[in-house]
Formats: sequence, C-alpha cells, structure tokens
Amino acid sequence: MKAMDPVNQTGLDVSVQIGETKLGLLKNWEWYDDPRRLLFSMARSKFVAKMLAGRSRVLEIGCGDAFCAPIVRQSVSHLTVSDFDPVYIQDARSRMRDRWDYEAIVVDIMKQTPPGRYDGIYSLDMLEHIPFSAEDGVLRRLVSVLEPTGVLIIGMPSLESQVYASAASRAGHINCKTEDQLRSSLARHFDNVFLFGMNDEVLHTGYGPMCHYRLALACMPRSET
Repeated sequence: MKAMDPVNQTGLDVSVQIGETKLGLLKNWEWYDDPRRLLFSMARSKFVAKMLAGRSRVLEIGCGDAFCAPIVRQSVSHLTVSDFDPVYIQDARSRMRDRWDYEAIVVDIMKQTPPGRYDGIYSLDMLEHIPFSAEDGVLRRLVSVLEPTGVLIIGMPSLESQVYASAASRAGHINCKTEDQLRSSLARHFDNVFLFGMNDEVLHTGYGPMCHYRLALACMPRSET
C-alpha cells in the first residue's frame, strides 16, 4: 500500500503491521457521547506522566479500559493498571501493544490491598465514587504499598462542578470535594500535599472554587495514619 504523500507512508505501514488500535469500552462511549471528553482524560494522564516521569514501578487504581495507559507508560519503567471490573481489565489487555506494555490486574480497592510495591500510584476519577466512610481505608491500602519516597496522584471532579453534571454523574459521584477537603483527606496520610486545578484540558493553580476538576499530588507518606 502506497500513500500519495510520502509523509503519510509511516502511518500506513504501521497500520498494516500491527492493525488499527480500537478505542476502549469507556473511551468508545466518550467518543460517541462527547468527543471533547476524550481530550480531557488524555490531558489528565499527561499530567500524571509528567509528574511520575522516571519512576520505576507505577500503579493505577480504577483504570477502567486503560485506554490512556500508554501515555503514562511512555514515561515510566513499569506500569500496572487495575480495576475492580474484570470486563474492563480484559478489554485493557486486548488492546495492549508490546511497545507500551503494561500489566493489567483485577483489584477491588474497597476490599483488597494491591500486590507489590510502587514508587508511584495514581487514580483518576475513582475516589469520588468511594463513600466518605470508606475513604481512609482505601488511602491506607494505597499508602501500605507505596515506597517511602513514593508519590500518590488523585484526580476527581470538583464539588463545585457537580451543579453542572448530569443526573447519572451526580448519582455516582458521592464523594466530590472542595480544594480544602481534598487537601485535608490526603493530609491525614501524607506530610506534603499539592493541589492543582483543571478546566477542560488546561492545568492551572487558580482559584479553587472555579476549578472543574482537581488533581492532588501527595508525597512523604506517613507510616501510621
């Protein structure tokens, strides 16, 4: 197969060699329902990749279909993605390419401690689904497998954004937080917590109540919480 423009030949060659990559189960829906949302989630994964660049062993909690995992894998030595739903883990495994390989495992963080040890852990759009009464237990499990020099990144929609969310989102988002609330939750388990905001794909350190999405970076985990 020959492209009319030589610039496009590499794309055609790769497509013939490895086939065309499919969207994941969740991302396929996002692309159909609201294409811009795919850009937002990829931007959040890029933030994670930049913050965890050079880390040896990184774990994602609540990966869904893990479509954005290669963005992080590009910057770290080893990536493990996990979710409580085996359907999504199987989907993640089916789309993995050898160039950006990762391990995909089933973990219910409400009940299970992830296997292994990690110098970086991240979770985007998970904690807001966890009841507040179970939050500390989840964070303790994460701290227990995080190296003393490790970093935890948590992302979630802001509490202030929920007045604009759909009814389905509000039903599932039972634990969204203000900037101070998210800082307070993580400060029970870490000595240092840094907050960032996002509006669409734009990352900033602006006025907390005007953030649609929050990203928190926590380091220096406490051994006893």
